Amino acid sequence: MDRGSRNRLTDRLLPRFGGDTLFDRVARAVCRAGCLPRKELFEAWEVARRVRRRFRGGRVVDLACGHGLVAQLLLLLDDTTAAAVAVDRAVPSSAHRLAASLAGTWPRLSGRVSFVQAELEEVPLESGDLVVSVHGCGGITDRVLDRATAAGARLAVLPCCHDLGGADRGGLEGWVDGALAVDIERALRVRSRGYRVMTQRIPADVTPKNRLLLAEPLGPATLASRRV
Repeated sequence: MDRGSRNRLTDRLLPRFGGDTLFDRVARAVCRAGCLPRKELFEAWEVARRVRRRFRGGRVVDLACGHGLVAQLLLLLDDTTAAAVAVDRAVPSSAHRLAASLAGTWPRLSGRVSFVQAELEEVPLESGDLVVSVHGCGGITDRVLDRATAAGARLAVLPCCHDLGGADRGGLEGWVDGALAVDIERALRVRSRGYRVMTQRIPADVTPKNRLLLAEPLGPATLASRRV
């Protein structure tokens, strides 16, 4: 199966996901909804499981959420998270069909995910939140980083569609390609704001834009030792 395909997952692909794993069950719910591109399922899964290895608990805030699958996967992977907010300037109408399909398999998801159609800056953030954004195009990723770090929240972003004309490349473009320079500068900027930064990759066959940046605020003692 081409995991990076943009073709929609539909009922005819149900036999491909016949196992008893959590991923197979999620994939079957996605197929029944019939609205999600295949690559978005695999992107969301690969990001969500890496995020949950690092961060547990707290409200999930999925910015530039699209169909909001990442938010719902994060709830499934950690039931100590009470609620999630999925925010986008234009939430697809089919997002609610996907949510209903997932809730049909996991009734405990019902009422725990709120879809909000708004600009990213219009939703208040708190220090206990886990802020995520998968493939926030161009400057959207920077807006997410700014909002999350201003609130002192944990964060995870998978950038894409780098705007090399307007982005800060930190003078690194003489050594590395422009998109990588932008992401390195992002990681350094987040670190300078008192965060522990962790960098990973999701599989390249899912998407070539596969650099995952995770970060959490440092405690006062750690910050003090960094300054010594």
